Amino acid sequence: MTKTSPRRMRAYLILGALVALGLAAFIALTALQDNIVFFRSPSEVAATPPASDRRFRIGGMVQEGSVVRDGLNVEFIVTDFNAAIAVRYSGMLPDLFREGQGVVAEGRLQPNGVFLADNVLAKHDENYMPPEVAEALQKAGKMEVGP
Repeated sequence: MTKTSPRRMRAYLILGALVALGLAAFIALTALQDNIVFFRSPSEVAATPPASDRRFRIGGMVQEGSVVRDGLNVEFIVTDFNAAIAVRYSGMLPDLFREGQGVVAEGRLQPNGVFLADNVLAKHDENYMPPEVAEALQKAGKMEVGP
């Protein structure tokens, strides 16, 4: 029986540690992938609609005259002034939700093209807009870049 040299033993240990580290990273990334929610503007959704089982956030401005309420059910249109997406939500809306204001909705796009939201976020004061919404509106040329 041959004895393993210390140098070879050290190489095996390092290789084993690298394999274990790679496996742990793979497991962590796989687990996190299900929880990642991407942001899209209405123009991006219109250009490349995501699969109906994929959760994402849509953001823009609530189109004037588009809010229709029926008890806790509400429908409205989110626009970036280039494209618009109809949104359906059931639940309590934030107090500051209103037409002409920035909004981010999280949910899934239905096969009929309506975004079914399970969470709606509204801006909290006149100076704040979610960064994703501001960036999408700047790209659309509908919002000037501040100082």
